[in-house]
Amino acid sequence: MTNFTHTAYVQSLKAMKAAPIHYLKEVGDQWCTPDALFSGINAMYGPLVLDLFADQGNAKCHDFYTAEDNALVQNWSSRLAQLHGAAFANPPYSIAKKHENQFITGMRYIMKHTAAMRELGGRYVFLIKAATSETWWPEYADHISFIRGRIGFDVPIWYRPADKSQVPTSAFFAGAIAIFDKTWNGPAMGYINRDELLARGKVASAPVSLIAPRMKNQQNSFVNYQI
Repeated sequence: MTNFTHTAYVQSLKAMKAAPIHYLKEVGDQWCTPDALFSGINAMYGPLVLDLFADQGNAKCHDFYTAEDNALVQNWSSRLAQLHGAAFANPPYSIAKKHENQFITGMRYIMKHTAAMRELGGRYVFLIKAATSETWWPEYADHISFIRGRIGFDVPIWYRPADKSQVPTSAFFAGAIAIFDKTWNGPAMGYINRDELLARGKVASAPVSLIAPRMKNQQNSFVNYQI
């Protein structure tokens, strides 16, 4: 298998992380999913056990693929069969790049590989921009849930602002959750409020002693929603 460690894309990421200062325009593919948002998605569609596009500093799952691994050459379905769960992706949106004729980034190619993995089996849960006019928009997804209210993302842990103007608040955009799972038997489309999604995440990540009394009351509605 091709080694992607020394590709231009990977090396540029390493150089950016090692730089003494950073600018917001440089963050690009490295905006991170907030914990509460991930926990909410996990509560609804998980258990999420494999982060498809991550690194040691921002991975949301114990198992993950880095840029060096190049998720687009990996068999996600086989890995999920070993891990007994679903995959999560907050994908990179940078211009498509490839190494030795193998794509590393590019949403069209990410979605093409996702479609192939869906056919092999498994659930793939993507947090994406609600960009329905883009050529990569996955109209063929088994379920798409549009998020009402803009969602925010965090800067990576290595980000060091060059000056006060580069101190981030967050990155906000209209988002959606796309599910690729050929066994899905729920609705093809739906909506969820951002605040409800975050509230689910906070409950899911709370200590068991705090949420246990509420679980019995929520169980029936949760099962019916998730299907």
